[in-house]
Amino acid sequence: MTEKRTIGFIGLGVMGKPMARNLLEAGYTLVVHNRSRESVQELAQAGAQPAHSPAQVARESDLIITCLPDSPDVELVALGEQGLIEGVQHGDIYADMSTIAPTVAVEVAEALAEKGVQCLDAPISGGDVGAQEGTLSIMVGGDAVVFDAVKPILEVLGRTIVLCGPNGAGQTVKACNQVQVALNLIGMAEALVLGQKAGVDPTIVLDVLSGGFAQSRVMDVRGPNIIRGIFEPGFRSELHYKDLNIVRETARAYQASLPGAALAHELFGAMQAQGWGDLDHSAVTRVIELLSAAEARSH
Repeated sequence: MTEKRTIGFIGLGVMGKPMARNLLEAGYTLVVHNRSRESVQELAQAGAQPAHSPAQVARESDLIITCLPDSPDVELVALGEQGLIEGVQHGDIYADMSTIAPTVAVEVAEALAEKGVQCLDAPISGGDVGAQEGTLSIMVGGDAVVFDAVKPILEVLGRTIVLCGPNGAGQTVKACNQVQVALNLIGMAEALVLGQKAGVDPTIVLDVLSGGFAQSRVMDVRGPNIIRGIFEPGFRSELHYKDLNIVRETARAYQASLPGAALAHELFGAMQAQGWGDLDHSAVTRVIELLSAAEARSH
């Protein structure tokens, strides 16, 4: 299905706002809503139609996308007072691109299905750079026919778009992704701090590791900023900590033993205790520096 749908977009944060802008630039009619009105006004000036509630977004759209911080936010926007459920019509499609618990994704899909709405959970990875450049990885759970209908729109937002299984499967794969990213960040932090304590220039450490088996996308994107002590958020550590809570809940539900994820959860928890929740998740390096009595990088 390739006609230009009217798209409702709710959640205009670090990730959501550039994603919404990319849809506007691709020629889609966009209806937008956000708790903070500044981003709504900014996109309205670019051609989007502002809305004052999720229900209004649903009434004026036939495809609704949300990009919200956590499971309770999705439940409130989708099912709460003046939520999507009060404005949707039979045949609408709802794609939630937040990162939430797989069980909540299934519950929301089941509730909206009673209104004749077809749902996809479609969490994303790639950070603010991926959102701006339209190169996100998108992990989708839901019906294959619905996925095919929405895929041309998802292709505006991402480069790697995979149907992972039924509702909830996208969120499960995102949980797997967040384990891997967290452990990559921690591994890089430990390598850089070890080199620093031994007196090796961190730029040399990064250059050598980037050219061998240790190379990763995380290292390529975040490594240079870590060395310069730049931790402005592409993805806030408090959100990754939230994701690791989801990982722990999911692991318990399926009786999976994830010792590395448990360690990551504790280190990211330490970041929150230090008041570093608004920093980029790569600032887990500061925790390793603190534990090692290493000089903190700053810029």
